[in-house]
Amino acid sequence: MISKVVEKMLGSRKNSYLIPADMVANVSESNHLNHALLVLTKVKYAKIPVLDKKQHIKGLLSLSMITDTMLGLNGIDPSHLTRLTVADVMDTEVPTIHQPYDIEEILHLLVNQPFLVVVDDDSLFKGIITRREVMKEVNYLAHELEKEYEVKPNPGYVKI
Repeated sequence: MISKVVEKMLGSRKNSYLIPADMVANVSESNHLNHALLVLTKVKYAKIPVLDKKQHIKGLLSLSMITDTMLGLNGIDPSHLTRLTVADVMDTEVPTIHQPYDIEEILHLLVNQPFLVVVDDDSLFKGIITRREVMKEVNYLAHELEKEYEVKPNPGYVKI
């Protein structure tokens, strides 16, 4: 269980964690892979959300998913990029979170993910929470904790 003090400090600024949907690069599940390759190359991200026409989250797409389709026995064959769509190669296992955020859940999920997709109750894409944004808040906590709270050792604590 997360410390109540840490939860309070991180939770007081949790609205700043979200990068809104209109600021996040994404592709449509119906886009061809050549378009998705251009988007990923231009934004310089390794992975981006995949949405349907109504802005519901459908999956995640990475650069490696696209390049895997080009690898053949005789080298690189980019001809597949115009025949395959994002839906053909995307990962549909997407860890999502809902507002209001649970700080402990975010911390656990970000251990293995560079970002978390935020959705509403209808799976409508609201934005992302990145590991970078949370680390900025952990940095804030590390520098401000003793300014707001008196921190002293617990003499009865025994580390197992």
